[in-house]
Amino acid sequence: MPRKPRIELPGTYHIVNRGVEQRVVFKEAVDYEHFEELMCFYAKSFNITIHNYCLMSNHYHLLLEIKEENLSKFMR
Repeated sequence: MPRKPRIELPGTYHIVNRGVEQRVVFKEAVDYEHFEELMCFYAKSFNITIHNYCLMSNHYHLLLEIKEENLSKFMR
């Protein structure tokens, strides 16, 4: 049975994503920088406002505001 579609209503979302088995995701400074570049590029592409974010070695938090139903596309 397929998974139910995510609810994506325009609004503010707190996103948390953690590495598998809490493993390190960001090993070097360049990893953080690359993630920030991708995040900013795609936020502009999908018309998403990033209010705040926190990158830690094994996970990250994003506080986003979406205006369209495109959160899943952005997170891919």
